[in-house]
Amino acid sequence: MLREGAFSLSFFVSGKIMGRNVVAIGLDLVDLERIDKAFSRSGKAFAARLCTPGELEYCFARENPVPSLAARFAAKEAVSKALGTGIGVACGLRDVEVVMSPAGRPEIVLHGAARQTAEGLGIAGWSLSLTHSRTAAAAVALAFA
Repeated sequence: MLREGAFSLSFFVSGKIMGRNVVAIGLDLVDLERIDKAFSRSGKAFAARLCTPGELEYCFARENPVPSLAARFAAKEAVSKALGTGIGVACGLRDVEVVMSPAGRPEIVLHGAARQTAEGLGIAGWSLSLTHSRTAAAAVALAFA
């Protein structure tokens, strides 16, 4: 069941984008106020449960880390939806890492159970788009065979 203001979408597809076979799409929208409240209550402990050390470094280099934390949370949810698992045993929050390419493009690196799940599904790569406004952060994850 979705909370008020939450949006969730995932589905499996078959088609090509940029010459690559897309096998799944995940989308997530996160209310920044929700992340801000969790961060205000628990501070860096909340962020450490959510993020890898590299993600923490990226987020806390910003004046306000909340939009970046929210975008990463949305990315992790979007990837877990594309995997068809949701966040849990087969895809933990810290199993999905958002890194920035040298060109500044967000990319997905999978670890642990999420990596094993993706390999088992034949997923060989990802494309990720992140955005945020003053009130929400969103992520779209495309899984490629």
